[in-house]
Amino acid sequence: MSHTILLVQSGSKPETRTYSDYESVNECMEGVCKIYEEHLKQQNPNTPSITYDISQLFDFIDQVTDLSCLVYQKGTNTYAPYNKDWIKEKIYVLLRRQAAHSQ
Repeated sequence: MSHTILLVQSGSKPETRTYSDYESVNECMEGVCKIYEEHLKQQNPNTPSITYDISQLFDFIDQVTDLSCLVYQKGTNTYAPYNKDWIKEKIYVLLRRQAAHSQ
Protein backbone atom coordinates (compact mmCIF):
# COMPACT_ATOMS: atom_id res chain seq x y z
CA MET A 1 0.00 0.00 0.00
CA SER A 2 1.72 3.16 -1.21
CA HIS A 3 0.17 6.53 -0.50
CA THR A 4 -0.60 8.10 -3.90
CA ILE A 5 -1.39 11.68 -4.83
CA LEU A 6 -3.28 12.30 -8.07
CA LEU A 7 -2.58 15.67 -9.70
CA VAL A 8 -5.12 16.85 -12.29
CA GLN A 9 -5.27 19.96 -14.43
CA SER A 10 -8.48 19.73 -16.44
CA GLY A 11 -8.14 22.98 -18.39
CA SER A 12 -5.52 25.41 -19.63
CA LYS A 13 -5.85 27.75 -16.64
CA PRO A 14 -3.89 27.05 -13.42
CA GLU A 15 -7.16 27.44 -11.44
CA THR A 16 -8.32 24.08 -12.87
CA ARG A 17 -5.60 22.24 -10.93
CA THR A 18 -6.77 19.85 -8.24
CA TYR A 19 -5.33 16.98 -6.31
CA SER A 20 -6.65 13.93 -4.49
CA ASP A 21 -4.85 11.48 -2.30
CA TYR A 22 -5.38 7.74 -1.95
CA GLU A 23 -4.12 4.94 0.25
CA SER A 24 -2.88 2.89 -2.71
CA VAL A 25 -2.09 3.06 -6.41
CA ASN A 26 -5.15 0.91 -7.21
CA GLU A 27 -7.46 3.25 -5.29
CA CYS A 28 -5.97 6.13 -7.24
CA MET A 29 -6.59 4.37 -10.57
CA GLU A 30 -10.20 3.77 -9.52
CA GLY A 31 -10.33 7.50 -8.75
CA VAL A 32 -9.23 8.31 -12.32
CA CYS A 33 -12.03 6.06 -13.62
CA LYS A 34 -14.52 7.87 -11.37
CA ILE A 35 -13.37 11.25 -12.74
CA TYR A 36 -14.09 9.98 -16.25
CA GLU A 37 -17.46 8.56 -15.18
CA GLU A 38 -18.41 11.93 -13.66
CA HIS A 39 -17.36 13.60 -16.92
CA LEU A 40 -19.62 11.21 -18.86
CA LYS A 41 -22.54 11.90 -16.50
CA GLN A 42 -22.14 15.63 -17.10
CA GLN A 43 -22.05 15.07 -20.87
CA ASN A 44 -25.08 12.74 -20.79
CA PRO A 45 -27.30 13.92 -17.90
CA ASN A 46 -30.39 12.04 -19.11
CA THR A 47 -28.73 8.66 -19.65
CA PRO A 48 -29.64 6.30 -16.78
CA SER A 49 -26.60 4.04 -17.12
CA ILE A 50 -23.32 4.88 -18.78
CA THR A 51 -20.95 2.39 -20.32
CA TYR A 52 -17.55 2.93 -21.89
CA ASP A 53 -14.58 0.94 -23.06
CA ILE A 54 -10.97 1.33 -22.11
CA SER A 55 -10.03 3.11 -25.35
CA GLN A 56 -12.56 5.87 -24.56
CA LEU A 57 -11.12 6.17 -21.05
CA PHE A 58 -7.59 6.39 -22.47
CA ASP A 59 -8.67 9.06 -24.98
CA PHE A 60 -10.09 11.06 -22.07
CA ILE A 61 -6.81 10.71 -20.16
CA ASP A 62 -4.90 11.92 -23.23
CA GLN A 63 -7.20 14.97 -23.53
CA VAL A 64 -6.78 16.07 -19.90
CA THR A 65 -4.32 18.98 -19.86
CA ASP A 66 -2.18 17.40 -17.16
CA LEU A 67 -2.56 14.20 -15.19
CA SER A 68 0.13 12.63 -13.06
CA CYS A 69 0.69 10.68 -9.86
CA LEU A 70 3.10 10.96 -7.00
CA VAL A 71 3.64 7.56 -5.37
CA TYR A 72 5.26 7.25 -1.96
CA GLN A 73 8.51 5.27 -1.93
CA LYS A 74 9.05 3.85 1.55
CA GLY A 75 12.74 3.04 0.98
CA THR A 76 13.72 6.63 0.23
CA ASN A 77 10.86 8.37 2.11
CA THR A 78 10.06 10.37 -1.05
CA TYR A 79 7.34 10.58 -3.71
CA ALA A 80 8.13 9.42 -7.25
CA PRO A 81 6.30 11.10 -10.18
CA TYR A 82 4.51 9.09 -12.88
CA ASN A 83 2.96 10.28 -16.14
CA LYS A 84 -0.18 9.54 -18.18
CA ASP A 85 1.34 6.46 -19.88
CA TRP A 86 2.10 4.90 -16.50
CA ILE A 87 -1.42 5.73 -15.29
CA LYS A 88 -2.97 4.09 -18.38
CA GLU A 89 -0.82 0.98 -17.86
CA LYS A 90 -1.89 0.71 -14.20
CA ILE A 91 -5.56 1.22 -15.11
CA TYR A 92 -5.30 -1.47 -17.79
CA VAL A 93 -3.87 -3.95 -15.26
CA LEU A 94 -6.51 -3.01 -12.67
CA LEU A 95 -9.46 -3.37 -15.06
CA ARG A 96 -8.13 -6.63 -16.49
CA ARG A 97 -7.81 -8.04 -12.96
CA GLN A 98 -11.35 -6.85 -12.09
CA ALA A 99 -12.73 -8.45 -15.27
CA ALA A 100 -11.01 -11.75 -14.46
CA HIS A 101 -12.50 -11.75 -10.95
CA SER A 102 -16.02 -10.99 -12.17
CA GLN A 103 -16.20 -14.03 -14.45
